[in-house]
Amino acid sequence: MRKSEVLAAEAVTCLNKALCHLKDIWEEIGIPEDQRLQRTNVVKNHIKGLLEMMIKEEESLKKRLVSSIHSCRTEMETLCLELQLLVFEEEEGVSMLQQEKNIRTQVEALAKERTRRMQQLKDLLEQDQELCDILCSLPYGIAPESVPSPEQLENFHQHITSQSAEKAKRYAEFMDLKKQIISHMEELERLPDSSFEKDVVCEDQDSFCLSRDNITALKLLLCQLEERKAENEAMCETHREKIQQLWERLQVPPEERGAFTEHMVTSKKKNLEALQAEVQRLEELKLLNIRSVTEAVRSEMAVMWEKCFFSTDQRQDFAPYFSEDFTEELLYLHDAEIQRLKQHYEDHKELFDGVQQWEESWRLFQELEKKATDPARFTNRGGNLLKEEKQRSELHKNLPKLEKKLKAQMDAWESEQGREFLVNGQKFLQYVEEQWELHRLEKEKEKEERHLKKSKQTEEDMLYGTAVRTPTKRRLLGSTTPNNKSRKFNATASVSSAGSNSTMRSVHGGTVCRSPVPPRPPLSANKCPAARTPGGGRPPHPRLQGCNKENEAQLKGPPASPQPNFSLASVASTYSEFVRDLVNIESVQSSEICPRSSTTS
Repeated sequence: MRKSEVLAAEAVTCLNKALCHLKDIWEEIGIPEDQRLQRTNVVKNHIKGLLEMMIKEEESLKKRLVSSIHSCRTEMETLCLELQLLVFEEEEGVSMLQQEKNIRTQVEALAKERTRRMQQLKDLLEQDQELCDILCSLPYGIAPESVPSPEQLENFHQHITSQSAEKAKRYAEFMDLKKQIISHMEELERLPDSSFEKDVVCEDQDSFCLSRDNITALKLLLCQLEERKAENEAMCETHREKIQQLWERLQVPPEERGAFTEHMVTSKKKNLEALQAEVQRLEELKLLNIRSVTEAVRSEMAVMWEKCFFSTDQRQDFAPYFSEDFTEELLYLHDAEIQRLKQHYEDHKELFDGVQQWEESWRLFQELEKKATDPARFTNRGGNLLKEEKQRSELHKNLPKLEKKLKAQMDAWESEQGREFLVNGQKFLQYVEEQWELHRLEKEKEKEERHLKKSKQTEEDMLYGTAVRTPTKRRLLGSTTPNNKSRKFNATASVSSAGSNSTMRSVHGGTVCRSPVPPRPPLSANKCPAARTPGGGRPPHPRLQGCNKENEAQLKGPPASPQPNFSLASVASTYSEFVRDLVNIESVQSSEICPRSSTTS
């Protein structure tokens, strides 16, 4: 039995006991039967009314529970729809009270989630509105009354993040532009004119609208200021060049120039005004010194002519250069011409630089070619000979490449300009070919001169018995250390030379000039005799004086004859006898010198 039934049974028992107790009391009191019935009826009605009231209250509670369940279920469905969630599935087999409790709990949770989302949406909407006011952009497309989904809130949050990054980017760009604008305005000594410029320069930076249009306007303003600044700098630079040019032409002293140094560096408004005033002053001074200024311009023009490789005819085309009537008009013509020359040089600077490079390389090549024919170059000890030869080889290889490059550039220039590119009045390649041809002819001329000189020297040696010998470190025939064998050798050589009526000649065509025997042998005495190079002349040895006199007498002939009566055949016959004796002498000396050198080593 359930507890509720037990309690109901106990209630009935209590009621019966109470009625019995009332009956006993009424009997003791002596209340009549009719009054007992009346009193019992009152008790019954009272208990009945009390029970009916209790039942009515419980029925009302039931109705409230049913109404609450219905309303909570309706609210739960609405919240699930707003929150885009699935409807809560109710648990089956539970009492009405538990059912109402479960539904009410679920409704409270859904209402709390709705409140959270709406508060988050409200915060994001406030941030978005603030960013929209600063960036002048459109609000994010979301309804503020509807409950957003988690995905919508996440997208909205990402939008706010990107907008915040865009704000930071534009703010940094705005601050940079503002800084540059203020700097340029200070340099230009300019105050803000329009309301926009005042907002940028004077107003609080946090209140400035960072819209795309404003950023574009800031960039445009900065460009205008930069252009104005560039114009001022260009004007200042032009004035500075003009002032520098006039200073040079008027020969202004350095101390006067130094007082103007500040304006030659900066380009503010006051500097521009000072430069303009200085130009005007120098122009007036120029008119007072027009002759010296014109001559200075002519000197500068001559330099530009050289840079532009103008020929004499091209230079003479400018007739005012040779005029002696120094007037303002003449100076004006000179200034215009010098400007034209400078522009001409700048327009073709690459070509002129290439031609100048070729000229310098060609000049260096010719210098190295001359050094290559100088006998003194073999006496260097610093490796210069190898360096010069390497440099000469590189120039000989690079010159044609440079000429080919210049030819391509000049061909392109001529096809573009429709006229020839002239260097010193003629085409550059023609000028190059002429230089190479002159170089070749000069080399051939030098070669012929050397050949003629050598032939003439050989003829003189054969006729007069004298030759020029270059001093050498090798030991001569008569410079051996005196001993028994050498004395024997010298005696044999004396007899051989005295008995021959001929000129002492070497196998190379030169005269053998014996030097007196030195007290000490030279350093090269330990070396074996080698081939000797013809070189500087020395006086003939005393032992050979007689032979030379006989040869001279034979060559001169009788005094009465207008021409010497001799023939090369007779000289050749005596020369062959001399060669025979000389070979014997050299074989004897070499046999004595070589063993000595091997012993010393």
